Amino acid sequence: MNKAPLPLPAEHIPPGAADWRTPDAQRWLAAVPARWAHPLWAVLALVAAGVWYMEGSPAAACTSAAPCGTDWPGLLMAVVLVLTLYWVWRQPRLALAGLAAGLVGFAEDGGFTESFGEPYALAHPVAAAFAAAGLVHRLALAGRQRALALEAAGEVRQPLPGAARTFRRGRFSFGLAALLLAVAGFGYWQAQQVADAYEERAARATQLSGRVVALDRGDEDADFVKVEADGRTHRIETAFPEDFPEGSTVDLVVDGDWVALVAEPYDAFGWELLVLGGLVGGLAFFANGVDGRTRSVRLRRGPLPVLKVLVREDHEDGRTWVYAADDPEALRPVLHFHSMAAFEDEDKEEGEERAEGVDDDADAVDLAKFRQILKGEDPPPPLREAVLYGAPCTGAEVALAARPDEETPEVLVECSVTAVKPAVPKLLRSRSKSPAEGTGRKGPRRPVEEIAASMTPTDGLRVWKAHGLSRAVGVGLLLVQGGGMWAMLDDGFSWTWLWLVIGLPWLMTAVATALTWRITADRDGLWVTGAWRVRRIEWDAITAVRHSEDGIRIGTGKGSDNVELSPTGWAWLERRLGREPYAERAAEELRALQLSPELRPAEEAPAARQGMPVGPPLVALSVLWGAAVLLL
Repeated sequence: MNKAPLPLPAEHIPPGAADWRTPDAQRWLAAVPARWAHPLWAVLALVAAGVWYMEGSPAAACTSAAPCGTDWPGLLMAVVLVLTLYWVWRQPRLALAGLAAGLVGFAEDGGFTESFGEPYALAHPVAAAFAAAGLVHRLALAGRQRALALEAAGEVRQPLPGAARTFRRGRFSFGLAALLLAVAGFGYWQAQQVADAYEERAARATQLSGRVVALDRGDEDADFVKVEADGRTHRIETAFPEDFPEGSTVDLVVDGDWVALVAEPYDAFGWELLVLGGLVGGLAFFANGVDGRTRSVRLRRGPLPVLKVLVREDHEDGRTWVYAADDPEALRPVLHFHSMAAFEDEDKEEGEERAEGVDDDADAVDLAKFRQILKGEDPPPPLREAVLYGAPCTGAEVALAARPDEETPEVLVECSVTAVKPAVPKLLRSRSKSPAEGTGRKGPRRPVEEIAASMTPTDGLRVWKAHGLSRAVGVGLLLVQGGGMWAMLDDGFSWTWLWLVIGLPWLMTAVATALTWRITADRDGLWVTGAWRVRRIEWDAITAVRHSEDGIRIGTGKGSDNVELSPTGWAWLERRLGREPYAERAAEELRALQLSPELRPAEEAPAARQGMPVGPPLVALSVLWGAAVLLL
């Protein structure tokens, strides 16, 4: 049976706090945007329209009257367009502003005039209108969720706990934003240096007119034009050879051996890319920091609605999952977010006294827990009673108060550091799936009793081995290995062989494991076939069995004796295909055998059933392949 949720002390439950019960939680969960409003469709529409417009609209040619130098207004518009794609996903309100700015730039560029006669120009405003409709729909339903949460909370309002009032958001985002904006500033300065150097040299150079006599593609994989001027033939590199057809007249500036086209005075494209990347990243982080800080301040502004819920921390990524207060089995998650613990500012002397009073045994326990986490043998976090502060809705900030674990009596206050998201199926999942499955991640671990009940006792051996998807992964990695060896060895000896020395052992291990991994359970323990050998693990030595996204880990309590098989398939893809990951099921059944001796086989596995590693033959095959590449 499942353990009861970890209780929250009564003194930490605000008077009159209402339970968020399943009917109210399901009404809240049902107020999610329709599938047509998913950000993916808006992003794809905007990208497709942008690519179509750039391909279809004629590009302005570089001329002496309008030279192709740095175009800072155009670059800023590109920054807005790229940020809008990101904000469509993360910041709906900012995305609406970005779409409006994009349409203004589109109008100034004559796009609306072109749209009456060219379908490629019409695609952009249509895509922007579709994206805006989806954003408005999402914001409206977020407001609906907030109203439903307030209705479930009733009239009770409570101040935020003291620890949460001192919690600050946005510092990390602001720090990264400052760094990236400084990089953008450096790129702008360097681009201006290039432009100024050209202007200074062109001011003292001789200006000539000449005729293009030929186009030439040099050995440096660059395009050149040959221009006859003043009785000489000049060979000049160009980025746009199509702008200078044979027989056309061009203007030059000549200073000794230095010559440049007036239409293409200099190349600062690399620095412009640096400015673009720095501005996009810096402004994105800055907007995230401002948004987080604003929502955090709004959360601390006054008394908040409170709801009694159940919470559980995800064992894999630390995400906090929230369940209805009457869902002790944690079957239907309602929402999720990442959170961090918040602490009140303490007097320095008091902190020192508390530090001096820590017992050595507690330090030993903490060290043991840390070792368990590193080995992947720590138990899954418990389901806990909690009080949720704030009106949860998509994109909102919340805080919660709960005990962190069974061994800690004190209540810990946690504040969200990512926006609230409803626990609904992802876009590529069927709506018939449960919310936990729809997240694309494993839900809480199923009870051992449930797994054991589904297993039929048998005297015969139990075997789990590489299945179809695992072998497909192995074949794919084998093709990558063969292609990589061909690419690196075909040109003879070079420094790229270092990558073979570093990466080939890991790759061969992964290929051999994915193709032929095998676990055989018999009377006395497990035979585990990996890439290089078959390991024997007695039942009494097994302390834990866990499955990650691509592997099975069997812990024995001794670091050197732990066994890990990876990869054993592709759990992410199996879930997307609507299947239960085979390796995850194998780990669950192994865990059931570990804890339920009556389910273990009565036979002893013969040598023929213990498995055979294919790592050594794969090494021989790789050597032969490498020799063939070098000799042929």
